[in-house]
Amino acid sequence: MPLSDLRVKTVKPAAAKRIKLFDERGLYLEVSPTGGKWWRLKYVYGGKERRLSLGVYPDVGLKDARERRDAARKLLADGIDPGQHRKEKAANNFEAVAREWFAKFTTGWAPGHQLRALRRFEREVFPLVGNRAIADIKPPEVLGVIRRIETRGAIDTAHRVLGACSQVFRYGVATGRCESDPSRDLRGALPPKNGSHFAATTEPAALAGILRAMDGYEGTLTVSCALRLAPLLFVRPGELRHAEWKDVDLDGAEWRYMVTKTKTPHIVPLSTQAVAILRELHPLTGGGRYVFPGARSAARPMSDNTILAAMRRMGIGKEEMTGHGFRAVARTILDEVLHIRPDFIEHQLAHAVRDPNGRAYIRTAHLAERRAMMQKWADYLDGLVWPATPAPLVNDSHSKGDDSNAEHATEQH
Repeated sequence: MPLSDLRVKTVKPAAAKRIKLFDERGLYLEVSPTGGKWWRLKYVYGGKERRLSLGVYPDVGLKDARERRDAARKLLADGIDPGQHRKEKAANNFEAVAREWFAKFTTGWAPGHQLRALRRFEREVFPLVGNRAIADIKPPEVLGVIRRIETRGAIDTAHRVLGACSQVFRYGVATGRCESDPSRDLRGALPPKNGSHFAATTEPAALAGILRAMDGYEGTLTVSCALRLAPLLFVRPGELRHAEWKDVDLDGAEWRYMVTKTKTPHIVPLSTQAVAILRELHPLTGGGRYVFPGARSAARPMSDNTILAAMRRMGIGKEEMTGHGFRAVARTILDEVLHIRPDFIEHQLAHAVRDPNGRAYIRTAHLAERRAMMQKWADYLDGLVWPATPAPLVNDSHSKGDDSNAEHATEQH
């Protein structure tokens, strides 16, 4: 005899064992000695008897349990194991894909930054769309997530969440779990970010104009070489200014130095273009300590304002590019246009990249791949200045470059 709502509601638990109240077509209610009630479906697949949980009473009532049973039996009729189907669906929901992406691509982030990013997912995104199949999520659902953040005035957080969701969707596309990134249709849906960041133009035509202006700089050779090397090497401006000839191996095409921010050794592979610029400069400054000595004394490096002042004199506005902004430019284009592995980029940015066991990688990690990356990057920049074919586009016309570790909010020297 089928169950009734009253029977389900009033059934009392047995003291010593679980009891089962059967409905129809495999559906039954299991009652534990402590009073918990679970809906189960008994079915046969591949010649074996199996069980499928359909929810907990009273959250799932009798009517809902029957609907879930019917959906499962329809899968059986189509030759699909409903239990396996549920596992596969759970592996493809947004939260599962997001956690998988997070585990693979954030190991090089600073621990605090990594924790904040995960908490934003857990607080802002997973409660709303975490259980949704990533392939079924539409732009209005993503907009609902970021609008809820926007309404409390957290505009920067809304932008970060939208960007993080986009990376998860792109990973879902790459791994065959969804067909497109619905967040890409939301560009312009949020007000601009608050605060100031390093200006960094990544739109090819604008970037090409900046590079041409720097290439044609008519001041001193020392400043000219520093300007041309800044985008090629994308190191922190202070590290470029303090570069010493003893650390540069032109024949080996390497520059090895100690990162000022983390006090760790770092290697910058030098592209053929970078080596050519340094060889051009060597007869002038190679007899001294610094690659870029100051104008007043060779015993001191170039001043912190020299590069920026030169850029401003060439008409490159502070809203277009800063010395530090080339790091954001490289990070964006290497990822989105040249499709370089993110951990290679993070290594070259001298960020704290760690292996899956939490150990810091040594400075020589992926050195061969980074050499190839730096040459590919230099060739890409050459292609912008002297284009044979149109340069590939990136997603945003301007990147605001938080440089992963949120190093500073003013121009760094």
